Amino acid sequence: EFVGLCLLSLDVLLSTEVSGLPGGDRLDCVKASDQCLKEQSCSTKYRTLRQCVAGKESNFSRATGLEAKDECKSAMEALKQKSLYNCRCKRGMKKEKNCLRIYWSMYQSLQGNDLLEDSPYEPVNSRLSDIFRLAPIVSVEPVLSKGNNCLDAAKACNLNDTCKRFRSAYITPCTSSTSNEICNKRKCHKALRLFFDKVPPKHSYGMLFCSCRDVACTERRRQTIVPVCSYEDREKPNCLNLQESCKKNYICRSRLADFFTNCQPESRSVSSCLKENYADCLLAYSGLIGTVMTPNYIDSNSLSVAPWCDCSNSGNDIDECLKFLNFFQDNTCLKNAIQAFGNGTDVNVWQPILPVQTTTATTTTASRLKNTGSETTNNEIPTHNDSPACANLQVRE
Repeated sequence: EFVGLCLLSLDVLLSTEVSGLPGGDRLDCVKASDQCLKEQSCSTKYRTLRQCVAGKESNFSRATGLEAKDECKSAMEALKQKSLYNCRCKRGMKKEKNCLRIYWSMYQSLQGNDLLEDSPYEPVNSRLSDIFRLAPIVSVEPVLSKGNNCLDAAKACNLNDTCKRFRSAYITPCTSSTSNEICNKRKCHKALRLFFDKVPPKHSYGMLFCSCRDVACTERRRQTIVPVCSYEDREKPNCLNLQESCKKNYICRSRLADFFTNCQPESRSVSSCLKENYADCLLAYSGLIGTVMTPNYIDSNSLSVAPWCDCSNSGNDIDECLKFLNFFQDNTCLKNAIQAFGNGTDVNVWQPILPVQTTTATTTTASRLKNTGSETTNNEIPTHNDSPACANLQVRE
């Protein structure tokens, strides 16, 4: 009875987060834009705002300087009452790029710190445990070999028609041929995005987040996204320059904002995630693969990941660059999420963020989870008892 009540409360919380508005789900930005353009008052303000974002003050009739800024502000205030202001997009949707273009035309002038940009994507309404408890299925298939979870995951992918088809589709453009030593990076990235957008998490995550005991396994995990083509390059660019390049592309900027939003670390939480949601963090991370910001495991000794960049030649921006790079390399939220998936459990991820003054019992629980989340030399995931998402709540009652 308790578990049923717990799951019901999670569903209510998820649906509330998804709807965002009193009265139903938010429209995707393409539909919201079409709706706005059919309404004269909305259409006028929307066109004004798009001119503001583009910086085309000369398009305003006799409006320059402060007058133009006031007109831009007025347009934004008016649009806050429309569904367009609350619109979101879905990852992998048919008109995703157009949807994101509309979203950023609304929010371009509102965003501040790059690490705090809001995600343009609609939250996924699914129970976290459904995703995490699928993970062990890969390693218990009787037809699969024992000892290398990443090899097992690759074999499980080949036994699934969807996974096999999309995996084959990216291997071809991501692999150098004898006649052409350089792969087609653009086609490789596009095929990789399709793989992680279309293949069920059981299989795509199984290959990307498999737990390992030895180098052969971790190297297979690192090679999942074909590093030579999709990840590495002749020279490493400065991370801030790479970020600027990413922001010029609607999909890359959106996937990066989604990663910042859903993998934000929080030291006071039991899971080390601000949003207490491992599934959303893994989804956001995998969404970066196939963009210029494509991350990968740095080596076979840890769960540290990074995009192909460094902070050399950063000058006065060295602190900002290191902050950006460390969000990947030293992100306890992401590392714990990866380990939780490999262990087949999302224990405690719905624990509310703890206040600064925590009780001794809670602090011990948080410390224990973080210790199990820390890396070991063989990167093996410790064994825990499977617990429902509300395990801590049940104990306290």
